Amino acid sequence: MSTLKLTNPHSVLAALTHRPLDVLEVRASQARSNEAWKQVIDKAGDYGIPVREPEVQALGNRGKSRDEGGRAGNTFAVVKEIHPTDIKELFASEKSRGLWLAFDQLQDPHNVGAVFRTAAFFGVEGIVMTQDKSAPLTATAYDVASGGIETVRYTMQTNLARAIEIAQKSDMWVLGSSEHASDDIQNIDKNRKWLLVIGNEEKGLRRLTLEKCDMTCQIPPMGEVTSLNVSVAAGIMMATLKR
Repeated sequence: MSTLKLTNPHSVLAALTHRPLDVLEVRASQARSNEAWKQVIDKAGDYGIPVREPEVQALGNRGKSRDEGGRAGNTFAVVKEIHPTDIKELFASEKSRGLWLAFDQLQDPHNVGAVFRTAAFFGVEGIVMTQDKSAPLTATAYDVASGGIETVRYTMQTNLARAIEIAQKSDMWVLGSSEHASDDIQNIDKNRKWLLVIGNEEKGLRRLTLEKCDMTCQIPPMGEVTSLNVSVAAGIMMATLKR
């Protein structure tokens, strides 16, 4: 399994909390680290994880850092990737209601990480990701998620249309998000098991994806700006559906 170099101490703390054996090494200075990294150092020590001083890099002619006299520390932790979940296991639930997400070729790892963080905040059950023309779960996504990827399960699929069919066979309703939809997200029935499909940053949902959805919805604009960043829109929809 591949490893990631995480530079957000909150992502590292979450990994230490949920799967400490997957944290292989910490590079941080007890003397120069902020409080969050000091917590990482202490917790890593509790599990016997190697903690080493970071390699110091010269800044050259770009000027001196405030605390290190022109030398910058490279603070990070080496952490194993989280293995994806089987899709049928992801959708298995005895609950009468709940919320899952699917990404239709979401390509910006910052957006992916932001959606995972919000999904963790709202207790989303799981996320469907696809391999083709989609952002993978990079270290950037883990760091932006700030621990969200540790608590929201995900599955990696080659075919989103097939994944939607599996969701529907699992007694789930599929809701597409589209600025061209006629239904307001506020009017969607909350008492169902929903798979909310989030589209590409520029193109939105693909035609085949839209055809597979049971319903589509939008967030009606109230001002002169008529569109939202995809992770912001996803957050609003999650908050609405989870009420």
